[in-house]
Formats: sequence, structure tokens, C-alpha cells
Amino acid sequence: MATDPFPQRLPTLDRLGVTDPSNVSSSQIATEWLNAFSAAITQSDTAAVTDLFLEDGFWKDVVALTWDFRTFEGREDIKKLLDARLAATGLHELCLLQEPLNEPVLQKVFPDFVWLRFCFGFTTKHGKGTAVVYLVPLPDSKWKAYNLLTCLDSLTDFPQKLGPLRNREADHGGWEEKRRQETEFSNNDPTVIVIGAGHSGLETAAHLKYIGVPTLVIDKKPRVGDSWRDRYKALCLHDTIWYNQTPYLNFPPTWPLYTPAAKLANWLEGYASFLELDVWTASTITKTSWNDSTKTWTVEVNRGGKGTRVLTVKHLVFATGSGGRPYVPDIPGKASFKGSAVHSSEFKSAANHVGKKAIVVGCCNSAHDIAQDFCSHGVDITMYQRSSTFVISAESVAAMLGAVYKEDFPTELADIYNTSLPWAVVRRLHQRVVPMVAGTADKAILDGLAKVGFKTNLGIHGAGIMSLYLERGGGYYIDTGASKSIIDGDIKIKNGSAIESFTENGLRLADGTELQADIIVFATGYGDPRDFMREVCGDEVASKITRVWGLDEEGQSAGVWRYCGHDGLWFANGNLALSRFHSLHLALQIKAIEEGILNKADVII
Repeated sequence: MATDPFPQRLPTLDRLGVTDPSNVSSSQIATEWLNAFSAAITQSDTAAVTDLFLEDGFWKDVVALTWDFRTFEGREDIKKLLDARLAATGLHELCLLQEPLNEPVLQKVFPDFVWLRFCFGFTTKHGKGTAVVYLVPLPDSKWKAYNLLTCLDSLTDFPQKLGPLRNREADHGGWEEKRRQETEFSNNDPTVIVIGAGHSGLETAAHLKYIGVPTLVIDKKPRVGDSWRDRYKALCLHDTIWYNQTPYLNFPPTWPLYTPAAKLANWLEGYASFLELDVWTASTITKTSWNDSTKTWTVEVNRGGKGTRVLTVKHLVFATGSGGRPYVPDIPGKASFKGSAVHSSEFKSAANHVGKKAIVVGCCNSAHDIAQDFCSHGVDITMYQRSSTFVISAESVAAMLGAVYKEDFPTELADIYNTSLPWAVVRRLHQRVVPMVAGTADKAILDGLAKVGFKTNLGIHGAGIMSLYLERGGGYYIDTGASKSIIDGDIKIKNGSAIESFTENGLRLADGTELQADIIVFATGYGDPRDFMREVCGDEVASKITRVWGLDEEGQSAGVWRYCGHDGLWFANGNLALSRFHSLHLALQIKAIEEGILNKADVII
């Protein structure tokens, strides 16, 4: 296994040389630290600022100082950030936040590790933001920052048109025609085209609309939400309702804890309608060209029976999912197989295969869901496990997320807390939590799987589900019931031998075993997220794009929600929580570019 780039070195009480500081005033400590920090910022004394951090502390920034997603580790790099961006940013008006849910609080993370968390608001030359600080104690009764997050929330001169800024004019009969013209872009071209009307595309379009950026969403499917509606019938989200809320429009209190995919699809269709997003369905982009002089795209759109439009826009946002084209391994002999072999993206329901034999190749969430669907319909089902899988129960995931994503807790604040720690710290925490969960709450499941030969792991470097999701976009299963079917033998498992070829009746393995099947479903993932972009924009543009998805050397998601190597081209990928939060930050970057606030020089440090 590769060397862990973020070795576990939390600032524990033993390492800091202190005892448990339980009898302290959190508010007083936070105030004293923030006063010192504010004074140093006001005086542009970057050395004094960095002295308020641990030697190996972190400063994580989300488009507030850098117009990018950056993490600076250690005093030296933090000072480089401040020397480059403090004056240009104009950081000021730092104010401690002490509302009931974000007041300073001392938290015992582990028996040997505590920190004091608090939030403060701040203002820059162009916007307002929220910061989260994590202080740890030192032997001299001083407290220093282990981590600081600065996150831009809004642009001062271009606030979101919400609440008191909503449209206040009465409309007496003209609304429908107005919406028709807006959606058709009868009198103007959009500034932004978003490709993909799934949750990421719609949420990005919503944020852009309400800060005044004309945006058109294009999707090849007939209806908004079809990217969810057309997937396998048994699909249900494995995360809770509080983790999956949508911006501007929350699910009603009657909503189930876990959302069926078809229900989410209908919600997204209503979401686009209620927020008056401009969407062209059944439409495809047939040609694009980039003018580097004018920094514009010329885009030809086939509207599927409504003719062709040629639009000139400033930005293309690809919201086509975290993967590219469906990936199916090249296995010899497919032509000889008498049954059906499909990728999981093509599979609909096990109800069509009652009385048959099935194989599911793969062990991710979708593989388990589909195998369980077969099992529930009485199909003879074998799951072929290509490699070990990280397995965690849905209850354990809900408990971990439930620290912030829960009933009656503001989603906006939960998102800030959720993103406040750099990946290096999150990984260190998870390297402790994951084995604890595996050895307690999920022990019975994991022991049962081991007894029947199902191979499990603890994630990359033992950091669990988030390491796999952020690095690879898969390789895990959030257990919603299939593990019991595997343990009980209702879903058979085969692993330890490579697939050699198709046969007339199934698959032959290298050990001579033949697995028989009438249908084989390959739940083997997807290709590069840049695949669709390459098809639309061509090889020349694609050659300039950085890696998309996975983590960069700072532990930030590469090429997503941020500059990706080509002007006017962006990627909006991620689960519902990431998309909800970072679609705003993508919109703020685009608006800042359009208003002349942001240029590429601002993101180079």
C-alpha cells in the first residue's frame, strides 16, 4: 500500500504536554484569540498572525482569500498565503458569532484529544464570509489554532435575491409569457450553459440565477430528473434526508429518512419549476468552439424537434456526474454468451428476471442494491467480488453524519462545519473512528461477512468511506440490508480468482470455476469525468484540463467547483451535500469573473 501522505499526528494532550482543560471559559478563550488575530490582521503583521497557529497548523480557504479551494499547512505556508493575499483581500470586520448553535464550545473528540471550536464572521473587499477556528491548549495556558477555515458566503455588491430582495411587483397575467421568453432566451443569450439537469446542474443554475447570472441548463433526457428516474428501480439514497437537502427549497417534514431515486427525480423536476430555472430537455450540444480573444464559447444546440440554436456564452459547466462513460471490463468470448450482459446503468429491475440465474460483478453500493433486488425477487444470485470492499452500516453513517446533519439543525451551518477541516485532519480523525466503528457497532456484520468469505477493508490508509469517495468515487457499500442476505447465503459470493472469459452459460474463472447466469450485470463503475467534456469540446480543449475528481496534493478535490485548467469551463460534480454547498462557491467565482472582480492572477500563490 502507498505511503500515507497525511500520517497520523493529531495534537493530542500528551503531544502538547497538557492535561484535560475541562474547566475553562470557551467564550473568553475564543474572544482573546480572535482579538489577537484581529489586531495582527489590522496591522498586516503576518508574523504575528502565524504565531497564533501551531507550528503544523492549517488554514483552509474556500474562495474567500484565494478565489480557490486551498489548504495551507504549517506556519511557513500560512505566511506565504497572507503575504500574497491579505492586502489584496482586505480582510476586516472580524466578529465572534455566539448564536445558540455556533457559540464557542470545548469538544472532547477523543479521550486524549480536545479542541475549542468557534465561528466568526468577516468582510473582505468584495464579500462576506464565515470562519471556523479550532484551538488546542498549550502548557502555558495559551491556546493556538490547529485549523482555521475561511469561507466566502456572498458578494457585497451582488447579494442573492432572497427574502427582502425578492421580486416585490404584482404580476397580473404576464407571468407565463415572461417565463416562456426567459426559458427560450428569446431576446438574449445566456451567460452560462450548464450541461446536465441532475442535482448538481440544477443547484448550480439556481445559485447563478439568484445572483443575477443568466443561465441555461441543457439535458439530453426528456424530463428533468431522468438522470435519477432512469436508474435501477430499487435505488434509494443511502444518506439521510438532512444530508441531502437542496438549496433554497428544503424537503417537507413528511419526507422519508432515505429517499427513493424516483421520488428524488420528481423533486428535482418540481425544484426546477418552482425556482424558475431555465431548462431545455431533450436537447444536445452538437458543436462548440472557444474564442480565446473574446473568452466566449459558440455553442450549437439541437433541441430535439424544436430546431437548432447557436448561442454565444461565457461559461460551460459540466454537471454530468462524477464519472464518465460506463466502464465494462473487456472479457473475451462475449459473443458466445447466450444470456444478457449489461452495465448497471442499463439495468432496471430484477422483476424482469424471476426464475433466472444472475451474476453481479462488483461490490459497490449499486452492486449490492442490484444483488439485493435479485434476491428479493427469488433470483439465484451470485456476486463476484473483484477486490475487498469497505462496508459500513447505514446506521453508523447516520450516526457519524448526525453530529451536524440532523433534525432542527440549520443545513447552512452543518455545511460550514462539515467542510471546516482539511482532508489531512479529517483523515487522521477517521483513522481512529473507522476501526472503532468496525470493532463495535458494525462488528457483527463484518464478522458475518468474513465467515462467508466476503473480503472487507477499512478504506484507503484505514480512513473509511470518505477516503474512498473522495479519492476514487467508489469501492464501498453503505449497508441497507444486502449484507444480511450475503451472510445468510441468499446472495452467494465468489472471489479470489480472476474472470477469464465468457462462456455460453456464464463466466469462466481462472481457477476453472464456471458461474452460470442468464443475466450478468457489471456494476464496475464509470470512466473519467472528462469523457463527456472531451466529446463536446474536443481534444484541444480537453488537453488543457487538469485531473477531475480525486484529491490534489493539498487534499482538495481536483478540478471540481474550481478552475480546472481552461477559462470558461467548469465541473460541478458530487453527492447532494457537496453539490448543495459548493454550487454556491462555483456561482460566486463565475459572478466575480463577470463583474471584473476575479482574474486568474488572483488564484496563483
